[in-house]
Amino acid sequence: MTIDEVIFIDRLPKLDLHGYDRDSARVAINDFILDNKKMGNEVVLIVHGIGTGIIREASIQTLSHNKDVIEFKSAYGNRGCMLVQIKIE
Repeated sequence: MTIDEVIFIDRLPKLDLHGYDRDSARVAINDFILDNKKMGNEVVLIVHGIGTGIIREASIQTLSHNKDVIEFKSAYGNRGCMLVQIKIE
């Protein structure tokens, strides 16, 4: 499954980062990606919220540097969450 094939985001594994600080969010994202890679989940949802944009920027930076991430983008134009495609080997 690719990001473009996702229809119902509520069925995806989800990480909600509300209440996290920047460093905790980075750790949580990397752990979440690794756990879902091990479980064979190809697409996941990360909810970072809108707020001031600090967690969103930390999420983008973390996902950009994670070798297990193929691509990511805002979920259907929703600026508060991202769909992430994970490399499954």
